[in-house]
Amino acid sequence: MSPSAPTPVDAKQPSNSPQGGLDGFFKITERGSTLAREIRGGFATFFAMAYIIVLNPIILGSAKDMYGHQLDNKQLVTATVLTAAFTTLLMGVIGNVPIALAAGLGVNTVVALQLAPRMSWPDAMGMVVLAGFVVMLLVATGLRERVMSAVPLGLRKGIAIGIGLFIMLIGLVDSGFVSRIPDAAHTTVPLQLGGDGHLNGWPVLVFVLGVLLTLVLLVRKVPGAILLSIVAMTILAMIIHAAADVPSWGLTTPEWPGNPVATPDFGLVGEISLFGGFGKVGILTGTLFVFTVLLSTFFDAMGTIMGISDEAGLTDDKGNMPGINKVLFVDGIAVAAGGASSSSATTCFVESTAGVGEGARTGFANVVTGGLFAVALFLTPIATMVPSQAATPALLAVGFLILSGSIGQIDWSDWTIAIPAFVTMLMMPFTYSITNGIGMGFIAFSVLRLAAGRGREVPIAMYAVSAVFAFYYLMPALDLT
Repeated sequence: MSPSAPTPVDAKQPSNSPQGGLDGFFKITERGSTLAREIRGGFATFFAMAYIIVLNPIILGSAKDMYGHQLDNKQLVTATVLTAAFTTLLMGVIGNVPIALAAGLGVNTVVALQLAPRMSWPDAMGMVVLAGFVVMLLVATGLRERVMSAVPLGLRKGIAIGIGLFIMLIGLVDSGFVSRIPDAAHTTVPLQLGGDGHLNGWPVLVFVLGVLLTLVLLVRKVPGAILLSIVAMTILAMIIHAAADVPSWGLTTPEWPGNPVATPDFGLVGEISLFGGFGKVGILTGTLFVFTVLLSTFFDAMGTIMGISDEAGLTDDKGNMPGINKVLFVDGIAVAAGGASSSSATTCFVESTAGVGEGARTGFANVVTGGLFAVALFLTPIATMVPSQAATPALLAVGFLILSGSIGQIDWSDWTIAIPAFVTMLMMPFTYSITNGIGMGFIAFSVLRLAAGRGREVPIAMYAVSAVFAFYYLMPALDLT
């Protein structure tokens, strides 16, 4: 984040000397943060990503495996929350970064629509576990860090900006401020304002007021700006919902639940078959399925880690983050843990930027977020009462902060880096995928440097990853899946 960017920090800056054991372990003061900021950041991140508690069970629970079996919704809720709590806490304690984890959107669709229909659910989740093992192996051998180190600084900034644009689009879509135009409309325009080309209804009003309130608080540098806005808009939404006839708020409804306590059901935990899927689809197709899960989780997490660590000021002047291997290894554990719990691959969540926007700089924010997920195991109805219209304004605000802090650091005069960065930052929101943005940016960078006679400046790892992405994009055309 640039020094001039408006940030929701306390007026009194912390001293540089550790204040105690907790402070020393997480390096809270050393990183220019405070305990209050870390706690606020942990809460903000949780509220920004709590929708996954509802959404992941919907995606996985609506699909059937080859035997017609469906996963139980209540068990999926437990598995989703449990894995998010465990992996987020693990990342906080071991990685010491404010990057929360949960079931990855996109990869859960791959598991539900590509893997499960051709095998049993335990087989499909077993392949997710195998992908996690491969990620850990790549970290242990140093290959994953080598790939990240091969990315030039300008392209890293393009990745960060792409993530900023991506989370802004997520916020606009999830709030209902923009929506997909139905195919029945027979138009090439994919999105429209509101649900019918106009801003209608109370939920959108809550979102608009939330955006304005968040930005006003940020400009005035009010401590806890993002969290204050989320809480205020949730209260307003509850009042509106009680007083007006609101047809739908989306996935969550802002009303106090009749029974706030939920009993967790751990029936899906451990229900996996590591190699059973290969017997159903064969070695080649099974390997390609594992490769698909691996590629999605590998680069989604890589982009998120790069973007958030840069925004939090955890990188050096070359854009590298000290201690990155710990973070990457925990991410590999998270992928395997998601499969082992049957909640699909768990990965780093870009919504962690909401916590970073609140000032979170250490893993203690993750301890707060993970602790809230743990509480949600028993209080899921309360955890899911915050409507997306109250939480998503944070994503627009943080998206702006990311752009303002990164866009000036790209050398726009060198087209061999400017164009790949441009491709990366546009393809993330336009394809709704961090992985696609990274892949197309990598390929453009390798090709343009070769075309300019500067091929020797491109690391071997970059060529290798570009070739992998090219193969990945060609797989459907070659009918390999």
